[in-house]
Amino acid sequence: MRVLVFANTPAHVHLYRHAVNRLEAAGHDVLVLTREYACTTDLLEFFGLPYRRYGTHETRAPSKPELARELGEQFGRIIWESRRFDPDVVFGRGPYAALAGTVTRTPTVLVLDDEPGDFNHTVSQPFADCIISPAVTRRDLGDDHYTFEGFKECAYLHPDVFTADRAIHEYLAIDPDEPYVLVRFNAMDALHDAGLEGFSRAQRRDLLEHLSEHATVFVSDESGTMDFSDFPARKYDLHPALIHDAMAGADLLVADTGTMVNEAGLLGTPALRFQGTDDHEYGEFAELERAGLAEQFDDYAAVRDRAVELLTTETAAGERWQQRRAEYVGDLVNLTDLIVAVAEARGEVGVLESDVREVLQPRAPVQ
Repeated sequence: MRVLVFANTPAHVHLYRHAVNRLEAAGHDVLVLTREYACTTDLLEFFGLPYRRYGTHETRAPSKPELARELGEQFGRIIWESRRFDPDVVFGRGPYAALAGTVTRTPTVLVLDDEPGDFNHTVSQPFADCIISPAVTRRDLGDDHYTFEGFKECAYLHPDVFTADRAIHEYLAIDPDEPYVLVRFNAMDALHDAGLEGFSRAQRRDLLEHLSEHATVFVSDESGTMDFSDFPARKYDLHPALIHDAMAGADLLVADTGTMVNEAGLLGTPALRFQGTDDHEYGEFAELERAGLAEQFDDYAAVRDRAVELLTTETAAGERWQQRRAEYVGDLVNLTDLIVAVAEARGEVGVLESDVREVLQPRAPVQ
């Protein structure tokens, strides 16, 4: 069997990397189509995944003419690569996977990790043969929409597949008992980020100044343009494949992007998300808040003050988060198992084994 997987961002690499390895080990032919974006290809190289590039996407927000030209070039390459590979099933999301499945007349499986409603989902949904999303997704996407109890991040952070590297303090060149904070700044350049704003430059400075008074601060800047000589923080400069180990060892994560907040929460690290101008309600964040594994703020001062509070007055915060993780995450679905099963069924949910069908439930309409 031939499986085509789209990995357009670093998060997509993590989503599929264990499934790709298992499918290859089972004798299947797998190809990852990707683009040069942030550290996406670095991760594919690190994990030894078979891939081809279909284009490049800058971390700065493109103009509309630039975006149109970029998409046109990428779609042409996707058509060529997809026909050349001739897959039996396609995995991905957005117009990229939809196009590949359409031109090759191949079953297409969309694995979604947020509340669908943007351009990506609008154009891809009609072409999907199977849509998989967390049960906390609030929308009903039709007869081919199925849900599971968990999160997209359960494909690589479920306790069955993730063990933290305990040498992370050594890699970061800090003392074993030295507290540290990870801060993630979003580049705000993706299609789903259009019109949104995260931390302003002044807020970034203020946040880092407050945090650095209580812990060593490492910043993961998605845009890659931040000048650290002007801020009281250190650049996170380990290989990007180690970011989850760094999150697992951190005392706190603060971000204006969603994925890393989800990840830190599932790892049991106190996780704070600044929504900025994003007023959309995401089911995943609401569920993590309910479980006590993440907190969201639409006011900058509130997230800054809560971060300082966790570092200074709540000495047992990390222990509480770890206990909540132990009680909650272990009962979630290992998404890698599910992806492998659906791939081997070529996206046909009806032929799955009964135990897998029990995990993958038809999406009931929201009342």
